[in-house]
Amino acid sequence: MTAYSPPLDDARFLLQEVFNAPFRWAQMPRTQALGMEDAMAVLEAGGAVCAGLVAPTNAAGDRAGCRLVKGAVQSPPGFPDAWATYAAGGWIGLGGDPAWGGQGLPQSVAVLFQEMLFAANPSFALYSVLTSGVSVALAAHASGALRARYLPALYSGRWAGTMCLTESQAGTDLGLLRCQARPDGGRHRIQGEKIFITGGDHDLTENILHLVLARLPDAPPGNRGLSLFAVPRRRVNHDGSLGDDNGVRVDRIEEKMGIHGSPTCVLQFEDSLGDLVGEPHQGLAAMFTMMNYERLSIGLQGLGLAEAAYQSARAYARDRVQGRAASGSSTGPDPILVHGDVRHMLLTQKASTQAGRALAVWTAEQLDLAHHHPDPAERGRAEALVALLTPVAKASLSDWGFANTVRAQQVFGGHGYTRAWDLEQRVRDARIAQIYEGTNGVQAMDLVGRKLVRDGGQLFAVYCAELESALQMPPAPAVRPFHNALQESLERLRRVTDLLLADAPGAPELAGAVATDYLALFALTTYSYLWLRMASASASGETPLHREKLATGRFFVDRVLPQGLGLAASIVAGAGAVAEFPDDAF
Repeated sequence: MTAYSPPLDDARFLLQEVFNAPFRWAQMPRTQALGMEDAMAVLEAGGAVCAGLVAPTNAAGDRAGCRLVKGAVQSPPGFPDAWATYAAGGWIGLGGDPAWGGQGLPQSVAVLFQEMLFAANPSFALYSVLTSGVSVALAAHASGALRARYLPALYSGRWAGTMCLTESQAGTDLGLLRCQARPDGGRHRIQGEKIFITGGDHDLTENILHLVLARLPDAPPGNRGLSLFAVPRRRVNHDGSLGDDNGVRVDRIEEKMGIHGSPTCVLQFEDSLGDLVGEPHQGLAAMFTMMNYERLSIGLQGLGLAEAAYQSARAYARDRVQGRAASGSSTGPDPILVHGDVRHMLLTQKASTQAGRALAVWTAEQLDLAHHHPDPAERGRAEALVALLTPVAKASLSDWGFANTVRAQQVFGGHGYTRAWDLEQRVRDARIAQIYEGTNGVQAMDLVGRKLVRDGGQLFAVYCAELESALQMPPAPAVRPFHNALQESLERLRRVTDLLLADAPGAPELAGAVATDYLALFALTTYSYLWLRMASASASGETPLHREKLATGRFFVDRVLPQGLGLAASIVAGAGAVAEFPDDAF
């Protein structure tokens, strides 16, 4: 089994040479003291934690799973000790507000750490990223008193956090939620059931803070009637000490395809005391602060697993000898790395994963600018890009992540299907990322329905301006193929976007019928832009990394980007074959 190696050279390349992150950090008061070497020191230490502390718990945690014993969840052996060491290092609050014990690092650094954490052990990572997401929502929407009560405990890892949305009758359609909140002396009593709650109970921390969507007695129907509440598993006394259990009961934990080290719980809230977060009936907007954070994080789950799977497949292809090279120059048997199909699978993984990492950093950079840049115009431009890029990052990184773990498994042949290697677990663990935090079909509908058609193309215009700025720079000869590829890809995306903007308002079934293809085309165009930036940063370099970037990028342009031709044709074909298919013929 191949030991995971954190991709630190690629992290430095992206931050320093592609995105000039130190220049961006210097523009914002919160990060202006951060230098490149400081950031890399954090990532190097984080990589050591992920590879040395977290990764060894992955396979054992998958085999042991979580157990419900006398109403409480026991995490896999080794998880509590690893969590204690991990939390003591301050990793949970890496991007958190320093006023409450966070580290205050930019998201452009935090996403690179999160990728390594998911690569090491996605089950373990979920406890951490959910806790960070709860902290993000509280920092944005909670009162000062609630922030003081909860954020230090969350950032320190003494407590963990969850998000409690789904009910048996209400999945994506949150307007159907029934969970009730009854006022009680300035606080609220929560009553109802929540399902599919990741990390809903465990033994890693002394307390768990649940963010729960529920309805007040005077709530209007639908989404407009949802409020958000912070509900601890154990009650918290005025002095901060922990009191009695708070009526949060675990009915069961789901038996799942993957991420066995993370419990997915059915929770009952039985008159559980909670505090209102934000304004009454505005809970969905507050919860979306956390959900959008988690969507990028779940994309990173796909990205991290793809990187780890690629490393295993690359090592196997170098060592496994089967057959002879097509050139006939060898007496064989040769490593399977010489075979064209194996090389194609590995290069597809490599090119899409490196572009995905660049997308994660670019999205995070825009998040930093949207939250912290002193210029309102710059914040507005960044907010527009974040709105577009978030569903694209979640869906494309998890789609490519799953596909690439399967490609890596295919490199192994029959060995990849056995537990003797790590690929079958990687495949299982990657699959869920396409489903939770809004299925990728929901992400595609968000992109097309809300961010494109309903917006009238204004967000898309900001995106196009960003890509066009890269085309204004005269390319070096080695960069010319990347320049031409982006120009063609952007023109293709514009054509189908103009079609949607013209036709979708009068054909409501069109957006849903083509949304998934449109998101995939949008992602490929974005990857093309990012490969142009990576190639431009590599053209004058003389290191092996720079030469590798140009070669990998050329493979993307020649063999991956042409997929956009078929996607565009599918979109242009419209909704007819989908919408007009008779229901009784399914």
